Amino acid sequence: MADILLIEDDVTIRTSLSRGLRDLGHAVSSSPTALEGLRLAVQDRPDLIVLDLGLPDLDGVELLRMLRAVSRVPVIVATARDGDAEMVPVLDAGADDYVVKPYSARQLDARVRAVLRRVAEAVPEPLAVGGLRVDPRARTATLDGVSLDLTPREFDVLHFLAARPGEVVTKRELLTEVWRLPYGGADKTVDVHLSWLRRKLGETAAEPRYLHTVRGVGVKLVEPS
Repeated sequence: MADILLIEDDVTIRTSLSRGLRDLGHAVSSSPTALEGLRLAVQDRPDLIVLDLGLPDLDGVELLRMLRAVSRVPVIVATARDGDAEMVPVLDAGADDYVVKPYSARQLDARVRAVLRRVAEAVPEPLAVGGLRVDPRARTATLDGVSLDLTPREFDVLHFLAARPGEVVTKRELLTEVWRLPYGGADKTVDVHLSWLRRKLGETAAEPRYLHTVRGVGVKLVEPS
């Protein structure tokens, strides 16, 4: 079963697909507009999004680019357009797959399962740095066997650093790769999240164990000596 967000303005299609996907065991939420769909995607963090391109308030490709700026959630685009000239830009914008209308809930279910299998295979194995263990599949982290209560963004920062133990990572890299934001004016956001992360790791910038600041360069995650 997957938690699916369906962004589709046609009420008949939206109702029929929602019912069909639920009958196949999925949990389904839906939105008739791009901006509402974006809000639900960020708020609810679904396993997968099915995105119609012909939305009333925003072009579906533009919404896809906005989604990719804040999330790596798998996206299947649903469209009546099936030519290379139409679909190549969609895939380039970050779609994982597409289905051409008309299609059934069973056809969509097969695409959903195939995309989620690919995503699961691409998720790396758990990482260990000293007594710190980070599991990207379960999105959990433990320190000396004790679970860490991390926000989604704190987990993303920790995972990014744990994948590069001993490597100095700049604020620019964190903003670009974790926040998906351009550098400039948001570096305080990184500082704040690193401060929260240190607190949960039981350390401070003055007395670091895992998170070490390299003045004027960035931060690195190391195994305590």
